[in-house]
Amino acid sequence: MTRRLAAIMTGAMLTAAMPAHAGDFMVTLLGTASPAPRPDRSGPSILIEGGESRVLIDAGRNAPVRLWQAKIPIGSIDATVITHFHSDHTSGLADLWLTGWIARPFGGRDAPMRVIGPVGTAALTDGLQNAYDGDIQIRLVDEGNPPEGVEIETTEITEDGVVFNEGGLKVTMFATNHGENITPNYGIVAEYDGRKVVISGDTTYDERIAERGQGADLLIHELGTAQPELLQEDHAKRVIAHHTTPQQAGEIFAAAQPKLAAYTHLVMLSDANNPELTLPEIVEQTRETYGGPLVVGEDLMTFDIGTDGVATYIRD
Repeated sequence: MTRRLAAIMTGAMLTAAMPAHAGDFMVTLLGTASPAPRPDRSGPSILIEGGESRVLIDAGRNAPVRLWQAKIPIGSIDATVITHFHSDHTSGLADLWLTGWIARPFGGRDAPMRVIGPVGTAALTDGLQNAYDGDIQIRLVDEGNPPEGVEIETTEITEDGVVFNEGGLKVTMFATNHGENITPNYGIVAEYDGRKVVISGDTTYDERIAERGQGADLLIHELGTAQPELLQEDHAKRVIAHHTTPQQAGEIFAAAQPKLAAYTHLVMLSDANNPELTLPEIVEQTRETYGGPLVVGEDLMTFDIGTDGVATYIRD
């Protein structure tokens, strides 16, 4: 594990395993894939822990499984923030909601699940409650699970601003550009005890991310890649136009100068004649525009954001 990670980390500190005493501000990449159903990378989801508070950013495929692997009770999440409505960012929400309620050893939530997102989030959560009402009614009677735990408390936002501020952990959403037809769409700033993490969310090249990322301890950015030959095809062009190339992300990193830059949500297009870019190739392309500390994310990679730097390890 350590040797594999060393090949995709440059200028960053790697700890082989989770330290005995974790810090008070941590970010864990639960899922680092795109919509592609990959066995090695789950759907987009990031866990932020500040003090006693836990906030989930998006709930993609397999998010509850990754939480359980990280030894985080599924029902212990204080709020789930949805950045936009692409299905790969929401397909794990029903599982997070229901498994966090019914499975007592895994969390046993006995209060409403809090979901925060753009206008349209209530339609999503209302739809889930309608779709699973049959299951809910059976379990209320058959298992005696607390009715409060299956409720969903939904908050919709209409502009940039703070959406969570509890226990010293502050989470802010800010608009970003994922394409003219993909709105609303948001990035994330998380702050705790004078330390800052910025998460781009899905986006094209957007200078607002560099502005928010100024002086960040950690800047996590999405990525879209394809071989040059594949980019001649219309479908690949459309997909990559909604994402950020390694060179463009490098420009954002160079402008923001975070203590550590990291990639997640790896959109790596391929076909029978054009293989995915390798991780070293992604790093090489990033180096055309950025020379600082860089990590290519893996599922369950955790960033322990201390006052003297960011330690990185796999949380398993």
